[in-house]
Amino acid sequence: MLKVVIVEDELHSRETLKNLVNDYCEQVEIIALAASIQEGIHVIQTHQPDLVFLDIEMPGGTGFDLLEKLQYLNFEVVFTTAFEHYALKAIKFSAIDYLLKPIDVEELQIAIAKVQQKKHSLRNKKLEILLNNMQVKNRQEQTITLSTSEGFEFIPVTEILYCEANGSYTNFHLKASKTLLVSKHLKEYENLLAEHNFMRVHHSYLINLSEVKKYIKADGGYIVMKDDSVVNISLKKKEEFLDQMKRIGG
Repeated sequence: MLKVVIVEDELHSRETLKNLVNDYCEQVEIIALAASIQEGIHVIQTHQPDLVFLDIEMPGGTGFDLLEKLQYLNFEVVFTTAFEHYALKAIKFSAIDYLLKPIDVEELQIAIAKVQQKKHSLRNKKLEILLNNMQVKNRQEQTITLSTSEGFEFIPVTEILYCEANGSYTNFHLKASKTLLVSKHLKEYENLLAEHNFMRVHHSYLINLSEVKKYIKADGGYIVMKDDSVVNISLKKKEEFLDQMKRIGG
């Protein structure tokens, strides 16, 4: 049985989520409700849940403030929010689930099913990465959580050379000649890494601009990365790429 706590300041939203879980989710027990950050801290420490549904915006702070005040993060979190919050990109970057209000029953069931299947040891790590990423000012120093066939890999952004489309998957080419096959489309990472000095230079390639070694004009033009791997660049992306490289070079 999955033990669940709901931390939500709005009574209607709190009761609606409780009813949805009770009516549509099996093997789940709601053990406590909380209407504020302080109440949330108390019930989490008292009841030791497996899963916390955590509202992002609450009076007096955010769900992240609540997490930072807890000594142990030995539970899974699904964030809830009524709008496209600025922090959703950070949440996705750490591979943590969220639900947009009004909450869809099927999405709720999927989120709970994921928690039921996950290994307990991953819970702390993903939340720690989320909180650390939100505190790091230099985006290049952040860590991204990547879903692979074996589980999750926690990769510093600086270790990524480039990403390559592989059907509905993405190959992450890393330093030290390591490659990871990740179970999401390249478009997903184009959006997530856009603010981390990455650029989509071709329909098949998303590159770390900090890891470019040189640009060769011959043969229609191509990019050489610092590990000497060659990346194609589309004609319509050349001007933007060169402008970006001039910006980086000062």
